[in-house]
Amino acid sequence: MDRGELRAIQEPLKARYGEDAKSALITLEAEGELGSDITCSVKSGAGAARAGLHPAAGGDGLSLCSGDMLLEALVACAGVTLKAVATSLGIEVRRGVVRAEGEIDVRGTLGVAKEAPVGFRSIRLTFDLDSDADEEQLTTLLTLTERYCVVLQTIAGKPELSASVA
Repeated sequence: MDRGELRAIQEPLKARYGEDAKSALITLEAEGELGSDITCSVKSGAGAARAGLHPAAGGDGLSLCSGDMLLEALVACAGVTLKAVATSLGIEVRRGVVRAEGEIDVRGTLGVAKEAPVGFRSIRLTFDLDSDADEEQLTTLLTLTERYCVVLQTIAGKPELSASVA
């Protein structure tokens, strides 16, 4: 997809959302089914993904770790966002690798130490790009990718959350 094709697709959407803010509100959904062991199978476009405990928390390593899945979602979203921003700005990115790394102190999730947080202590997102873009263009590309990446902004923004049992 080139810059013109992307704009042709997005401009009518932007115009509609600008005129009718309610039409821009969408609901994304995910659903999982609890397994007989300590797993949860999540439906995705690529089939079911079975999540379970990380080996550091007692898992057997045969199921996906939800922490890995979060980092994978961040990598996917940041990669798509970077490519869309680059296309929109006319910056050629011939090739690229997106990486996310995060530290978790498993004492928190295992209830070993109350002072240990449950969840990621830090997350690092890096882009290794093959591009002729200059330093200013790359800075703009990174800034806009951070600004418009849904998963990154969700993690950074601490959305309103609720949980219930039906």
